Amino acid sequence: MKSRPSEWDKYLLGSALFLSLLVGGGTASGLISDTVVEVFAIVSTAAVFSQGTGQRSPHLIRWLLIMAVALIGLQLIPLPIAMLSGVRPPLLQGVPWLSDETSLRFISVGVGRTVECLLFVLAVAAFFLAVLRLRVDQVHALLPFFFMGVICNGLAGAIQFSLSDDVAIKGLLPFTINAGLFANRNHFSALLFVSIPFVVYYGLFRGHLLSGALGLVALLVLLLAAGSRAGTLIGLAITVISVVFLSTRSRVSGFGIVAIFIGLSIYTMGAWTTLDAREVDPAFGRAEFARTTIDGIKDNLVTGIGFGNFQKGYQIYEKEGMIYRFYVNHAHNDYLEIVFEGGIVAAFLIAFYLLLLTSAFVRNRREPLQRAAFLSVFFLLVHSLVDYPLRTMALAMTFAFMNAIIFHKGFADRSAKKANMVEVEHNGGKLLVPVEATS
Repeated sequence: MKSRPSEWDKYLLGSALFLSLLVGGGTASGLISDTVVEVFAIVSTAAVFSQGTGQRSPHLIRWLLIMAVALIGLQLIPLPIAMLSGVRPPLLQGVPWLSDETSLRFISVGVGRTVECLLFVLAVAAFFLAVLRLRVDQVHALLPFFFMGVICNGLAGAIQFSLSDDVAIKGLLPFTINAGLFANRNHFSALLFVSIPFVVYYGLFRGHLLSGALGLVALLVLLLAAGSRAGTLIGLAITVISVVFLSTRSRVSGFGIVAIFIGLSIYTMGAWTTLDAREVDPAFGRAEFARTTIDGIKDNLVTGIGFGNFQKGYQIYEKEGMIYRFYVNHAHNDYLEIVFEGGIVAAFLIAFYLLLLTSAFVRNRREPLQRAAFLSVFFLLVHSLVDYPLRTMALAMTFAFMNAIIFHKGFADRSAKKANMVEVEHNGGKLLVPVEATS
């Protein structure tokens, strides 16, 4: 008798994802809530890997993660100051090792913040690799944990928005909650709109059309209530695209949908930038943040300034006329910020990831759940052009989960197996049998 496969690993990873959505909505550094999620994710991942069996992750993905971790680790190794003096401005020579008299310097200008970023990346990467080891049915089983996290955030947001237009909850979590269980309204909106493709998927492919429709309406209403006009536009765009894109099967029409998808994405990105510019002083908005960050990139392209140190590096390049009571804590463009902190190698890793993502989409575009995950990842990447959603643990873990769906080998294996099966009549019903058995 064949033993039933273990299921505890999906519950561990699902709990890690759910926990991140409950307490991982902060944006500040050094949050104890993020540390709790990181520890739980790493412990859960270690338990999953201890089994020694499971799906293997694509080797290119493993190399990407190894290079990313190695890049952060390199910033924590003391190097001779002569190696940095020619590629860094004097004010950013790095933290000295042991004492000011030593000739050794770290690449990172803030070692503590870089160590914090290393733990963040290790936890998210470990969770991603652990999900890749699950069976396809177990990956599907993680979706309810994700939906529970979204529902909890939605209920919290609905209660807040019904009480007042501006309700800040203090003391419940280590950060001030401003929308749902997030510190930032835009990040709360990002969680809502990346959920839409999965809700549409459940409605169209899992037989829950009514509950899927109700969930979709609830998400759009919450996006309106959140007050992020750009988030509402993205929500509408991703809804239309999800319904059309996920319900389309043919190859020819699929290319047409991709064209519409890209066009609407570009429009939405422009709409986001335009709308947010109205809410910020034009002389002190995202365009100025980008210009100043690019100035910093030019001076530190070889090594970067160390992950987690954007604020310290930005202040050196900030124009005197742009210094106000409110300081700039992020570039509001994750790509520029990552390159500023990680240098040219970080830019290469971003390009490498985007290439792998495009390749995975071309190979797996017929699997509905993978297409839904790709839509969510794409729009989160678009959002990252004008904000920093992946700096929050909740959205970083969500991003890892969606990428694990996209790159999971089990979906392709299952599709190949189905291609070699055929339906036959058996005792008044239908049964899948190998093609060879019918010849």
